[in-house]
Amino acid sequence: TGHNVTEETLNFARKRNVTKIIVGKPLHSVWRDLLFGSVLNDLIRRSGSIDVYVISGEAVEPSQPPVTQTLLGMRNPIQWKLYLRAFIVVAICSVIAGLVFPFLESANVVMIYLVGIVVVAVWYGRGPSVLASLLSVLAYDFLFVPPHLTLAVSDTQYFITFGVLLLVGLTISTMTTRIKEQAEIARERERRTASLYSMSREFANNSSADALADVAIEHIHDVFDSQVILFLPGSDGELQTYGSDEAKQKLNEQERGVMRWVYDHGQEAGIGTQTLPGSDGFYLPLQTHQGKIGVVGIYPPPAPIAYRMFSPDQLHLLEIYGNQTALAIERARLSEETERAQVQIETERMRNSLLSSVSHDLRTPLAAITGAVSGLLESDKKLDPHSKELMQIAYEEAARLNRLVGNLLDMTRLESGSVVVDKEWQPLEEVIGTTILRLDSILQDHPLKTHIPDDLPLVPIDSLLIEQVLVNLLENAVKYTPTESPIDLSSWSEAGEVVVEVADRGPGLKPGDENRIFEKFYRVRPATTGGVGLGLAICRAIVEAHGGRIWAANRSGGGASFRFTLPLDGEPPQVTLDDE
Repeated sequence: TGHNVTEETLNFARKRNVTKIIVGKPLHSVWRDLLFGSVLNDLIRRSGSIDVYVISGEAVEPSQPPVTQTLLGMRNPIQWKLYLRAFIVVAICSVIAGLVFPFLESANVVMIYLVGIVVVAVWYGRGPSVLASLLSVLAYDFLFVPPHLTLAVSDTQYFITFGVLLLVGLTISTMTTRIKEQAEIARERERRTASLYSMSREFANNSSADALADVAIEHIHDVFDSQVILFLPGSDGELQTYGSDEAKQKLNEQERGVMRWVYDHGQEAGIGTQTLPGSDGFYLPLQTHQGKIGVVGIYPPPAPIAYRMFSPDQLHLLEIYGNQTALAIERARLSEETERAQVQIETERMRNSLLSSVSHDLRTPLAAITGAVSGLLESDKKLDPHSKELMQIAYEEAARLNRLVGNLLDMTRLESGSVVVDKEWQPLEEVIGTTILRLDSILQDHPLKTHIPDDLPLVPIDSLLIEQVLVNLLENAVKYTPTESPIDLSSWSEAGEVVVEVADRGPGLKPGDENRIFEKFYRVRPATTGGVGLGLAICRAIVEAHGGRIWAANRSGGGASFRFTLPLDGEPPQVTLDDE
C-alpha cells in the first residue's frame, strides 16, 4: 500500500532482490503522461541495475465504463455529481468574491478561491478539487482581472498570480485529499483489525465446526457487505452448506460445480478470476498444512460485472479471513479427534481391566472342570456310549473355553507391556516341529506340507511366543478351510530377515479384510466358526514385539496366505562341534 506506484514497486523489488520487472505497454494517451506523469518512464529511469521489460497486452481490450476504487477495493462508477458540486462551490466563491471585491485588494480575492478549493478537496475528493483549481483560475481571470468579463490579461504580471493560484490550489487539493485518504485508510484498517480480533475472540469461545462456520459467515458478511456461503465436508465426505437462506438461494448446479472444482483443485475460481469467470460468486479454498478444510463463497451485491470484481487488497483481506477460519475449524476438528481418542483409550483400558479380571477368575474353575471331565473319561469305570459322548463334548468345550480365556489374558498382557520378549538365537525348525506336535490332533484332517531350507539361519526369537503365533495361524487355517484341504508351512530368509508363511486353499479373504482381520474382536464369518477374533490380533502383537511385521493376502488359485517376518538383528553365536 502506498501513494506512488513507481516508488512502492522499486522498494519491493529491491527488498526481494528482484532483477527483472515486466510491465505492460500503456493504453492511455500521451497527454495523460504529460499531465500526471508516466509510471513506465519513472520505472525505467529509477530502476538502476534492475532490468525493465515492456510487453504488449491483449489485442482488444473489453469495453468497460470508467470506474474508480473505494477504500474497500470495490469499483464504483465516476460520481459526476461531485464535479457538479465542485463547480457550484467555485460559483459561490465567485459570488462572495464579487461582493467583497470593492473592499479588498485583487490579490486577497485569491484567498477566497483557495478556501473553496480546500472545501472541495475535503468533501468531494481529488478529481473535483483539481477541477475546482482550474475553474478558480479561470473565474478569477474572467471576473476580477482587467479587462473584466474576458479571459484577456492587460498586465502580464497576473500570469504569476494565475500560476501561483493554480499551483497552490493543486497542492492544497492533493495534500488535503491525501490526508483524508490516509485517515480513511487508517479508519478502515482499524475496523478490519477490530473485526479480525472480534472473530478470533469468538473462534476461541466456540469449539464446534457449525458454530465456527456461523461466526466466520457473520464477520465476512459485515466486512464485504456480500452474501457468504461456507462449504465444509461432513463425516460422510459430502460438502455441507452453511449460510443464510438468501445466500443458499443463489446456489444452482453451475455454482455447486464451481464450488466442487475449487475444493478438488485447491484454487480460487469464479467472478473476477481466470477460472470459470461466468459464475455469480467468488470461491476461495480453505486450506491448512494438513489438507483441505472447505470452501468459502462470496456473492457481491447486484451490479454490472465490472463493478463487482474484488481488488487485490480486498482479496488479500479475504484470504486472511479464510486462513483464520480454516485454522479455527482445523483446531476444532483436532480437538474432537483428541477427545474421541481419549475416550477410546479410556474405554480400551477399562475393557482390558475387565477382561483381565474376568479371565483370571475363570481360569481356576475351568481348570477344575477340565481336570474332572478328563479324569472321568480316563477312569476305569465303564460309561455308556451316550454318557461318554456327552463327557467328551463337555471336555472339548471346556478346553475351547480355556483357550479363549488364555487368549484374553495373552492379549491384555501384551497390550499392557507386561510380557517381556526373551530373545535367544535358536533354529526356527525346532519351534515349527514343536508346534506341529502340539496340533497333531487338529491337523489330522488337513495335509500339512512344510518347506524349510536346510541353510535357514538361526533367528533371535522368544520360542514360546513364536510358537503361539504358529499355533494361532494353523488353527485359523484349519478353522476356515474345508476338510482334506492342504496347508503349506514355509520359511526362507531374505534381506536380513526370516519370512514365515502359512498358506491354505480355503475360500480366501474378502476385499478389505486383509488388514481388518488383525484387529481385535474382528471375525470374518462369526456365524459358522468359533472364537471371538483375538488369535490374529495376538499374532500381530507378538510379531511386532519382535520387530517384525505380519500381513495377509489371497493366493493365486484360491486360498489365503499369512506371512510374518523376524529380523536378524546382531550376530548369531558361534557353535563349535566336538569330534567324538
